[in-house]
Amino acid sequence: MEFEDPETLPGDPDGLQRLWTPHRAAYIGGENKPADNGAAECPFCRAPHRSDEDALIIARGKECFALLNLYPYNSGHVLVCTYRHVSLYTELTDSERSEMGEMTAEAMHTLDRAMHPQGFNLGMNQGEAAGAGIAAHIHQHIVPRWRGDANFLPIIARTKAVPAILADTRAQLAGMWHATGD
Repeated sequence: MEFEDPETLPGDPDGLQRLWTPHRAAYIGGENKPADNGAAECPFCRAPHRSDEDALIIARGKECFALLNLYPYNSGHVLVCTYRHVSLYTELTDSERSEMGEMTAEAMHTLDRAMHPQGFNLGMNQGEAAGAGIAAHIHQHIVPRWRGDANFLPIIARTKAVPAILADTRAQLAGMWHATGD
């Protein structure tokens, strides 16, 4: 990729390259945040009623479903959500907890086959104070990681470069869900 000569750009040249990520502005500005904590406003409650492609759903289970994070930390960032609108792990039924665990493991297997990460971050942020973006609906994060993927961008610029189109990643992972091999 070629960059323009900084001398020809407006503003004071500072020697820094710019990576524009306008899609993050919607997240930062709260554009897709629910107006309230009810199920009617919840994006995780609305997703199962849309097509898999439109909702970025990778797989559907009996109690839970897996979808791509609309604002991913890394390529392949998967979320496992319950269909039921509950906020805390302690509110899950035994079968929901079991299926969430099974789908988390399957997401890791699928990501391993499709993207060959060198590690994973798993986690749940429960409650706004804990950092949950959608605190009213429990969801498990499965974030594939590679050596060197944490660089200066997230640390200094609070920006993450995600080198894949979400629809392409969804199709790849959905096609490999429950696949056997490698």
